[in-house]
Amino acid sequence: MAEAAQRQLAAALRHRLAWPLLTLVQLLAVNAIFNADFLHIEWRAGHLYGSLIDILNRAAPLALVAMGMTLVIATRGIDISVGAVVAIAAALAAWMIGGALVVVDGVATHVSRFPMPLAILAAIAAAGLCGLWNGVLVARVGMQPIIATLILMVAGRGIAQLITGGQIITIYYAPFFFLGSGHLLGLPFSLFIAAAVFAALYLALTRTALGLFIQAVGINPSAARVAGIEARRIVVGVYAFCGACAGLAGLLISSNVKSADGNNAGQLLELDAILAVTLGGTALTGGRFSLVGSVIGALIIQTLTYAIYSLGVPPEINLVVKAVVVFFVMLLQSAEFRHALRGWVRRPGGRGLAR
Repeated sequence: MAEAAQRQLAAALRHRLAWPLLTLVQLLAVNAIFNADFLHIEWRAGHLYGSLIDILNRAAPLALVAMGMTLVIATRGIDISVGAVVAIAAALAAWMIGGALVVVDGVATHVSRFPMPLAILAAIAAAGLCGLWNGVLVARVGMQPIIATLILMVAGRGIAQLITGGQIITIYYAPFFFLGSGHLLGLPFSLFIAAAVFAALYLALTRTALGLFIQAVGINPSAARVAGIEARRIVVGVYAFCGACAGLAGLLISSNVKSADGNNAGQLLELDAILAVTLGGTALTGGRFSLVGSVIGALIIQTLTYAIYSLGVPPEINLVVKAVVVFFVMLLQSAEFRHALRGWVRRPGGRGLAR
C-alpha cells in the first residue's frame, strides 16, 4: 500500500501543473501565516470582500495577457510589446471616453466623448492591429520575434504618449468604471471577462484542431507547412490575439485606476506575463504549452506581489525578492535540476543527506 501511494504521489508530481499548484499553495500559506485575516472573506456593500478577492481582481489583466502570450510562446515566439499595447489601448479608450462635465436639466453630469461601446471596440481593435503588425513582421517579413516586438515596445510608448498628449488622462465617465472595479453576482466583473476569454480559448484549443496546429508549428514550423498547415497564418493570428488580450487588459487597468498614463501604464507587464507563462509549464522552445498553467502562473505572480507588500519588504528590494523566488521556483520545475539534485543526494561520497 505504501509503495502504491508513493508511486501515485510520484506520478502526481510529474504532472506539469503539480509544481505551479504547489507553489501557489505555499505562497497562500505564507500570506496566511503572516496575515491572520488573509483567508477571511466577507460580504460587504453588495459584494465579496477580502484579500483573496483582491488578488483575483488584480490578477485578471495579467491572466489575460498571459493567455495571449501562451499562444505566442507556443509557436516559438515572444512578445515584449504587450506593455506598450496596454498603454495604447488605455490611452485610446481614455481619450474617446474622457467624461466631460455638462449640465443636463440643472444637474451636472459626466458624459462620454464617444459612445462607450465604440471606445471599447476601438481600443481592442487598435491593440489587435498592433499584434497583427508584430505577426506580419515575424511571419511574413522574417524578423526575429524579439526584434519585431521590440520595435513596437519602443514606438508603442511614443504612440500612447501622443494620444494622451504626454499627460495623464483622467476618466470621469462612471459606467466605464464597471469594467475594472464593478461587481457581478458578488464577484469582480474583471473575473468574468477573464473567465469568458479563457473558456472561449480553451474550447477553441481543445475542441478544434487549433491547439494541435499551434503545437505543430511550435515543434517544427517547416514540417507543419509540409503537412499542409498554414503556419504563417497561425503565427500572425496568435500575435493578433495576444495584442487583443493586451488591449482588453488595458481597458481593465484604466477602468480600475480611472485614468490612462501613456508612460507608465503596463510598465514591465510583458515580463510578468512571460514569467507567468513559464511558471505555468509552457516551454519557451515552443510546442508544449498549458493555458491553465499560465492562469495559475498569473495567480502566483500576483500572490507573490501581494506577499511582498503585505510583509513590508522595502520597495527598493521587492523586485530582487520577486526575482529570487521565481528563480528557485523555476529550478524546482526543471526535471534536469531535480534529477541532478537526487543524484547528488544519493551519491555515496556526497555530503549532507547522503550520509
